[in-house]
Amino acid sequence: MSIIFALRPPRILESAGVDDGILMPGTNGRAVILIHGLTGTPNEMRFLAWFFNSHGYTVACPRLANHGQPLAVLQATPWREFYSSVSAAFRKVRPDHTQVFACGLSMGALLALLLAEEHGDGVDGVSCLSPTLFYDGWNVPWYHFLLHLAPWSGIENHLFFKEEPPYGLKNERIRERVHQFFSSADLKDMRAVDQYGYPFFPVRLLSELRRLVRHLRSRLGRVGSPCQIIQARHDDMSSVRNALFIYERVASAMKEIVYLEDSYHVITADQERGKVGNAMLDFFARCPAHD
Repeated sequence: MSIIFALRPPRILESAGVDDGILMPGTNGRAVILIHGLTGTPNEMRFLAWFFNSHGYTVACPRLANHGQPLAVLQATPWREFYSSVSAAFRKVRPDHTQVFACGLSMGALLALLLAEEHGDGVDGVSCLSPTLFYDGWNVPWYHFLLHLAPWSGIENHLFFKEEPPYGLKNERIRERVHQFFSSADLKDMRAVDQYGYPFFPVRLLSELRRLVRHLRSRLGRVGSPCQIIQARHDDMSSVRNALFIYERVASAMKEIVYLEDSYHVITADQERGKVGNAMLDFFARCPAHD
């Protein structure tokens, strides 16, 4: 990643016609809520949406608040608004299904854990994919850890990470497709971010992520729902430390870690996405139903 300074936050017209995400009715009485990552898009969960719907699950993949809008709008969004998008999806599907599961990628995994903490037995199982409490993967620049000083310096609204290869993807074909969009991106012209995600990551959102992590850490011991963590050993953004941190602190009687050997961070779209789907399907099948 490289870091870019903008004297003024990017100002472009709000995106028109951005959808609310993915909603696919199912047939087996079960539902799964899929939660994309920070600055991501429901498209990164599309394979899992298709996979679970083909097995009879209702699938709800909400677009997190202000994702698809200009960076000036997104970077001003507090994490609680992201969580509200997830909570609204849960309230929509819970009454009509015998079991409801939550699955999130990266920051989405943290939101899934919060949902389980808040709703207890109402969430029948959680699958955390590449959870990101700490940005400590092999492709994170060393100066990333100095950016916690940005709020004190008053420049956090003017700093942006420019996403660079491998973009969390080991699969070369998919990586090249993403690269064609990201490499030509400009802060003043970010059309199609609702489809591809943001080529630039606002440093301001790191502060929100830290607030979310602090909030969640004090509540992990209250998470009792069955908990699965799927983690790539060679994740470029978040190391296995993240998986172990969650595993050791949740109160779940049923919990497991599944390691991947041929993927990077975006495991929902990478080399082993089929293995991810099957591992989740097997785990959810073993989760007991509640009355």
